[in-house]
Amino acid sequence: MALLLQQIARKASPEKRQAAARRLADAMFDEDHTYAARQDGRELELDASFSASIQETLRRKDFEQMSAAEQDQARAAIAVMRLNRVSRPTRRFSKSHGGAKLDPRKTMRNTMRSGGQVVQLAWRDRVTRLPPLVVLCDISGSMSGYSRIVLHFLHALMSDRNRVHVFLFGTRLTNITKELQRRDVDEALDRVSGAVADWSGGTRIGAALHEFNFHWARRVLGQSAHILIITDGLEREDASLMETEMSRLRRQAKRIIWLNPLLRFDRFEARASGIRAMLPYVDEFRPAHNLLSLEQLAEALFTGTGAEHDPRRWLRGT
Repeated sequence: MALLLQQIARKASPEKRQAAARRLADAMFDEDHTYAARQDGRELELDASFSASIQETLRRKDFEQMSAAEQDQARAAIAVMRLNRVSRPTRRFSKSHGGAKLDPRKTMRNTMRSGGQVVQLAWRDRVTRLPPLVVLCDISGSMSGYSRIVLHFLHALMSDRNRVHVFLFGTRLTNITKELQRRDVDEALDRVSGAVADWSGGTRIGAALHEFNFHWARRVLGQSAHILIITDGLEREDASLMETEMSRLRRQAKRIIWLNPLLRFDRFEARASGIRAMLPYVDEFRPAHNLLSLEQLAEALFTGTGAEHDPRRWLRGT
C-alpha cells in the first residue's frame, strides 16, 4: 500500500494523505473490516452518548477528508436534498380568477356574448417562472476532490428544475448539459466522464470565460439569468484576461454567485491575483467544501445577499 501511495506526485498535508489511505484501503479490501482494525487487530469502543451525531459530523466534514463510504453517504444525502424553487415574475400575463389586473379584451368578449346585458369581468396576473441558471464548474487538479461531489449536487439541481445549463472547464470549456440530464445519476456521470477530456488537468479560467462569453452567453444568458461559478480562482495564466471576461459576464447576468472551497480555511485571504480579479464582479462569495455549504446554497440560491457572503469584505481584507 505504501508503494502505491508513493506514486502520487502531488504534495499533500498529513490529513489529506490519511484520507487517501482510507479510500485506498476501502477499495483494496473488503467492507466487513475497517482500516484501523486491519492495522493492529484490536477493536476500539467509543462512548458517543454526548458526542455529535454521525449525520451532523458528515454534514460538516470536508469532502477531501471523507472515506469512500462517507462519500457514498454524502452522495445519497445530496440526492434527497430539497432545493429552493423560488420563482420570479415575468412580463407575460395569464388568465386568473382573482388576479391583480383587469383583462379588458376578455371582458369585452364576455359582454358581447351576453348581448351587453351582463358584464362579466375577467382578470389576469403575471406569469412566474424560475430564472435560468448557468453553472461554470472547475475540474482542474486542485478542484478534483470537490468537483465530483458537486456534480451530484448539479444533477439533483437539474432534476428539480428546468433551464439549467452546466459547463465544465479545466484547460478547455465543455458543455455537459445534455449528458447531465439523464435520470440515473450513475449513467449521467458516466456520460460526463466520456465527454470531458481535461479532468484533473491545468487551469485556464480566463480562457474558459472568454470562450463562454463569445460562444454561449447569448444562447443561455437571458431573462435575468443567474450564474454559479465553482472554482478556487487559482489561475495559471495572466489574471488580466479574467478581469476582462468577468466584467463582460457581469453585464450579461442578473446575479453571480462564486463557490470557493478555499473558504474552508479560517484564515483565508484574497491574495491570489486570480481571486482578486474575480471578486469585484460577483454578488456572493460562498464556501463549497461540505454538505452544509451545499445545503445553505440550496436554501439561499435566490434570496438576498447577506453581509456574511459579501465579496467586498474579502477585498478589504477583513
